[in-house]
Amino acid sequence: MFGLKLPFFRKKTMQREIIINAESLETRVAVVENGKLEEFMIEHPTEERIVGSVYLGRVQNLEEGLHAAFVDIGMKKNAFIHYWDMIPEDAGRLEAEEGGGKGGGQSRRRSVSHSLIAGKFPIGSSIVVQVSKGPIGTKGPRVTANVSLPGRYLVLMPGSNLKGISRKIADPKERQRLKKTLGRLPVPENAGLIIRTVAEDVNQRSIARDMRSLIGVWTDMQDKIRKGVVPSCVYEEPGLIDRVVRDWLTEDVDRIVVDSRERYEEVRKIAGVFGHRVRARIQLYDGDVPVFEHFDIERQLEEALHRRITLKSGGYIIFDETEALIAIDVNTGRHKAKTHDDAILEVNMEAVEEIARQLRLRNVGGLVMIDLIDMSQRKHQNAVYKAFREALKRDKARTNVLPISKLGILEMSRQRIEESVLSSMFMDCPYCRGRGRVLSSLSMSVEIQRQIAAVLRRKKAQGQSVDLQILVNPHVLERLKAEDEQLLMELQSKFAGHLSFRSGPAVHHENFSILNAETNEVLYTSEKHAIGPAGEK
Repeated sequence: MFGLKLPFFRKKTMQREIIINAESLETRVAVVENGKLEEFMIEHPTEERIVGSVYLGRVQNLEEGLHAAFVDIGMKKNAFIHYWDMIPEDAGRLEAEEGGGKGGGQSRRRSVSHSLIAGKFPIGSSIVVQVSKGPIGTKGPRVTANVSLPGRYLVLMPGSNLKGISRKIADPKERQRLKKTLGRLPVPENAGLIIRTVAEDVNQRSIARDMRSLIGVWTDMQDKIRKGVVPSCVYEEPGLIDRVVRDWLTEDVDRIVVDSRERYEEVRKIAGVFGHRVRARIQLYDGDVPVFEHFDIERQLEEALHRRITLKSGGYIIFDETEALIAIDVNTGRHKAKTHDDAILEVNMEAVEEIARQLRLRNVGGLVMIDLIDMSQRKHQNAVYKAFREALKRDKARTNVLPISKLGILEMSRQRIEESVLSSMFMDCPYCRGRGRVLSSLSMSVEIQRQIAAVLRRKKAQGQSVDLQILVNPHVLERLKAEDEQLLMELQSKFAGHLSFRSGPAVHHENFSILNAETNEVLYTSEKHAIGPAGEK
């Protein structure tokens, strides 16, 4: 039960916790270090997650100009695959597992001819692919033939000859021990194997158990592939909680707290495979306050996802997520009066640390442009650049950072696997349609007067005199009455008409209608937006 004292197995200064909030429509996972939110993941069980899953697909068409193919894997949109990803190769697998390569995976572009692909994968042929990037916006999923099946300590790679140990394990003695362990494992024929970083100091029996589990998965996959049902899913990546236990529950995690009895038992069962000491770190939360509020995660999450993030130094960051790229602006804030180099360096150093954290929390990807505060000294620029690269080391997504440009811009790319947290949690505002702005009352007044004049001019040309009633938003009406009354009277006098105004709370700020006051005939309507019952068509 929650509240029991936690057993600590080593002495350390940092406390790392994983908090799981499991609900029927949403599962949220937060990684907290010394009370500070550092990682955040979210998944909706009712929505299909396909990243990491393996499909037996059918080649629909080959695009020589794009040097890519489109594959039917049973989704609404066909999957996209580059030619160089259609023929498995060990360098690509190693890069994917180790996070290597400059440019987030764009460096490995082998020269693969259209004729080679057309001969090996003619239209209508089947191909086994793994989803490397989920559908984002209007784009379909991205897939690769470099299939990797991750376990807790190992990664099995069908169709590969690669056998190795994670480069992140640096100790020569440990590498030698793991090399011997690797030699004893029953690796299937025509399959490669990588020992993951988390296997450091793990006994041979646990690694062998993980190997047996992966062989079971691979055998099941082969059976489904032999059945030849195209398109079909032959391996489904586990849900968020299973992945968290598999990938995040390492020796530096002090405890996992779960707020659902069902999920708590599930996590204990999964963790039990890794030993009793691991299972002892799992606790059930049954408090009256929601678990994210109890651990102060809700407040931190709300602050972290704001457009403006305040820094301790007094500076602040503006974070704008667009479809093409992420634009980040660093500002001095309260340091504005301080123009000396040390103050600027302080804000920039703190900013890059926070930006690295924000990229992880928001799960954004693609191109990122960071407008730093201008630094006159080259050594300061280098210090900020190195600090940013160091901060990005803990990011599980592949990143590539370029040195600070002459314009003070720090450019980088981050691997984009699926939609960002903002995209999955928020929708465009139905009022402003995602712009974050509406036309000012002044702009609306100008447009209303322009259209009134057009209607009155048209009626005058037809030899008619008409009284008009204009329906507007209450805030726009305040502007018309307080500041533009004289202009409207002049307009009325010029065309010998009569104007009356009416407001409605359900009228959108940018909407207005001009009606014949006697017949209620609509003579003009903007019809830009519809809100509330009064605006339904």
